[in-house]
Order: sequence, then structure tokens, then C-alpha cells
Amino acid sequence: MAIADAAGLPAAVCLASASLHEVKLAETALDSLFISGMPEKLIGDKAYDSDQLDENLLKKHGVELIAPHRRNRTKPKTQDGRKLRRYKRRWKAGRLFAWLQNFRRLVVRYERHADNFLAFLLLACSVILFRFILR
Repeated sequence: MAIADAAGLPAAVCLASASLHEVKLAETALDSLFISGMPEKLIGDKAYDSDQLDENLLKKHGVELIAPHRRNRTKPKTQDGRKLRRYKRRWKAGRLFAWLQNFRRLVVRYERHADNFLAFLLLACSVILFRFILR
């Protein structure tokens, strides 16, 4: 799980089992931020369409969740078109994952132990941040 800032730079990464749904990991990822301060808005894809997650993020962290509704949603809609205009910039978060794919050790996952893999993931994030600073 990774969180990118508005420029697509890494703001948080966390490692968890692949069997958990992303809705359950969103708060864990926010707790592992390595930047100061909480983001005001969090943009996610349709998998993050959860009223409970929306309420928890707003109450506990003060973060507004922007995610389009799933097609099979039965409850009334909570997002309007004005908020979803920001969703168009979600490609910047995808760019972070493309940058992480440049590190072969992360793509193939040579590391058996999760701690070692997380260490290499954090190292890759720091390299990305240093490259941005040195521009």
C-alpha cells in the first residue's frame, strides 16, 4: 500500500498481506506517513467506495475521501461531480508505482522476508525523493 502526494512523490508505504482488501489498509497506510502533517484529501479508485471508511477517515484523521461510486452501489450517493473532478489527477499516484517498477528487486520480489522487502521499498522511495530534490 502506498500513498502519493499531489506531485506523485511517495508520502507513505506500508506492507500487509495480499488477502486483505484495500479499504482495511487505508488507515494503516495513513498511520505510516513519513511526511509531516496529514493530507486534506485522499483520492482513491472505486475499491475505496465505503461509507464506513469515509466516516472513519474524516473523524479520526480529518481527511476527506474522494472516490467514485461502484456501479452496483445500493446506498444513496455521497459524492458529487465537483469532488470527482480531482479524481482526474489520480494518474499521479499511478506514476509512483511506475517509478517503483524501475527497481528490479521490488518487481521480482527477491526478498522472502517482509522486513527486508519493506526496507528495499523504503530505500527506493528515498531514492525517488532524492532524485526529485536534486532536479
